[in-house]
Amino acid sequence: MLYFSPWKTAAILGVCLLGLLLSIPNLFPRDSFPSWLPVRQVSLGLDLRGGSYLLLEVDMDAVVKERLEGLADGARTKLRQAGIGYVNLATNAAGRSVSFRVRDPAQAEAAARAMRELANPITGATGGSTPDIEVATAPDGTVTTTLSEAGLRSRATGAVEQSIEIVRRRVDETGIAEALVARQGQGRILVQLPGVEDPNRIKQLLGRTARMTFRLLDPNANPAGGTPPPGVEFLQGDNPNERYAVRRRVEVDGANLRDARAGQDSRNAQWVVNFEFDSVGARRFAEVTRQNVGQPFAVVLDDKVITAPRINEPITGGRGQISGNFTAASANDLAVLLRAGALPAPLTVVEERTVGPELGADAIRAGLISLAVGFVLVVLYMGIFYGLFGWFANVALLANLVIMVAVLSLLQATLTLPGIAGVVLTLGTAVDANILINERIREEVRNGRTPIAAMEAGFKRAFGTIVDSNLTHLIAMAVLFAFGSGPVRGFAVTVAIGTLSSFFTATTLVRWMIALWYRRTRPALLPV
Repeated sequence: MLYFSPWKTAAILGVCLLGLLLSIPNLFPRDSFPSWLPVRQVSLGLDLRGGSYLLLEVDMDAVVKERLEGLADGARTKLRQAGIGYVNLATNAAGRSVSFRVRDPAQAEAAARAMRELANPITGATGGSTPDIEVATAPDGTVTTTLSEAGLRSRATGAVEQSIEIVRRRVDETGIAEALVARQGQGRILVQLPGVEDPNRIKQLLGRTARMTFRLLDPNANPAGGTPPPGVEFLQGDNPNERYAVRRRVEVDGANLRDARAGQDSRNAQWVVNFEFDSVGARRFAEVTRQNVGQPFAVVLDDKVITAPRINEPITGGRGQISGNFTAASANDLAVLLRAGALPAPLTVVEERTVGPELGADAIRAGLISLAVGFVLVVLYMGIFYGLFGWFANVALLANLVIMVAVLSLLQATLTLPGIAGVVLTLGTAVDANILINERIREEVRNGRTPIAAMEAGFKRAFGTIVDSNLTHLIAMAVLFAFGSGPVRGFAVTVAIGTLSSFFTATTLVRWMIALWYRRTRPALLPV
């Protein structure tokens, strides 16, 4: 009871000192520290700091449409390579299918086999794979390719997961710290932007698919015509009066971009976007420009032609430049979009909320008041009912609060209103262990034990109850964390950290302080 080895004493004091050092940065603004110092602080959530809340929905119809168009393009290539004649190739978005009729019904099975080669395998839970399409033939030679339910679910899941990653990269590129991007439901994405009161620029960045492709123009097609010829589509340019006859075939995909940066053209000082391909894109870009010298080459972003320069010479360096009517902001935004990658489908804002900083300041004030009131009441209760041992518990309570803040800072956790509630709850329950110990010591003193024997028995007999109590607390928080989301998880993490730190301060720090006091005073009676 009375003996603490030097290394134990050093460990106890080291934990408390480290907690103090890690929690101190939260008292100062982040920009008051030098840039080279790795400072970690607790971040304030949307409900405390203010900011914007966006709920986005992935357009699943666009996901299905893109897959069907890919199947249709693949069908043209496969059937041409196999020498199979066909008519009436069409996509049916409502039926999630692509159909055509072969001229010779005897070739229907060969056409079906060619279509099955376009299937993407889906890995199941058991490790096996199934195709994402189903191909059927009719007696008249009609071949119908339909997206399977498993294929549809797989593409929807993949689209949402890819969108979350791209949204996160786009938001991070804009310099917004502590933004939260998370999945909500089957096809929705939650975006919380603390400190951003006007989310219009973010909405514009997130609302654009940013799928960039490089395609050739068809010199024989008339953009002013009504219906484009097969394999060609009419797209609008930057100027509403401009229309281009663009071939559907993608020569180079923007997915092969390695980097994109805003800059100024050295010739006319206009803002441009300089881009660089990876090795695959650079090789393909060189081949296309070498084979089409003198032809116009369109840069298409989200079905809109940004620019259509003429290829004067082969471009073999894998670098290029996009020019247009850019400002510094629009060029930088486009570079951010291209670096982050293209969304697999458009995102629409289905819910938007803005929390002003005044509401956040009121919440912080109310949270701090409740924290202070709770702390003072607990301190007075322990000091009045348990005397000196109660004040030892109060010192441990203060150390518990410091260690909690230190761990939250180390994790760079985001503090929300439920998190403050978790801190207040932890302060109320942190002294439970000391109450159990003090009551045990009182009981042993009444039974006639000596002070040292009473303290030894009090700590030893209360320890098992304290462990059981904290363990059940941690299990409850683990369940909340596993099945909860957002603020509920934050509450669970805060309470779990407080439970672990209070166990250390109540059973180790308080015992060390009591042992130090007893060795110095050797009282005949215990002040409990």
